[in-house]
Amino acid sequence: MNGGTGSELYGSFMFMEQHRKSLIFYFVFLAIAAAGIVYGGQLIDDYPSLRLWPWSNIALLLIGLPFVFLQKPVGLPAVWDEQIPVTKRIVQPVLIGLLFGLADWLLIEFVLRQEPHNGLPPYTQPFPYSVFLYSSGAFEIEVFYRLVPVTIVLLLFTKIREGRYWLHAFWTIAILSSLREPIEQLPGGPTWFIVYAFLSGFAMNFLQVWYYRKAGFSASLFLRLGHYLIWHIFNGWLIENGWLS
Repeated sequence: MNGGTGSELYGSFMFMEQHRKSLIFYFVFLAIAAAGIVYGGQLIDDYPSLRLWPWSNIALLLIGLPFVFLQKPVGLPAVWDEQIPVTKRIVQPVLIGLLFGLADWLLIEFVLRQEPHNGLPPYTQPFPYSVFLYSSGAFEIEVFYRLVPVTIVLLLFTKIREGRYWLHAFWTIAILSSLREPIEQLPGGPTWFIVYAFLSGFAMNFLQVWYYRKAGFSASLFLRLGHYLIWHIFNGWLIENGWLS
């Protein structure tokens, strides 16, 4: 066996291994979503206003599976790419997400809110069910805000003039996908808060798509999970236990 053949075989093995681990990563979050549906079904009698996912959401998330295999062909890291350092793939995104979540929490709960909580607000759920719901919610958003649209656009532009406009296409879809959530979730309230919500939402989404390009889909997801850990999960736990009444 010559050196070239050996290198090709090793490259093929690593490519398949990345696909295998990326699929495992994807199915872990599908399993979390399924477990949350089952768990929530056991709680619904005690919490009539519980937000419960339908099983059809699992079927919708399966739409993203083919895109797991398209990350490298469109010029992106694998969904779970162990060739990228853990600090860039997990630690940095989570810390950034925590900072965004902390900013939202301090501003909304201690500056904007005027009345005490008399129960769980709609942006929280009972703990530990909230861990399942918001992990699944973060995964769903990242699949349909990031994985699917970004991959489709880049796949098209890798075919146009041998990818000459790939970078232009990436930054265009990066900006558009970063605008989607803050526009869809634009809040009411004072003008300063609306401006803050829009700018912080855009900034977080833009950082997510930047990390997606540099460290893969998992990095984008971990950034959102960091935000949700503070804003939805920890905040809900505090309210549920009377710390923010």
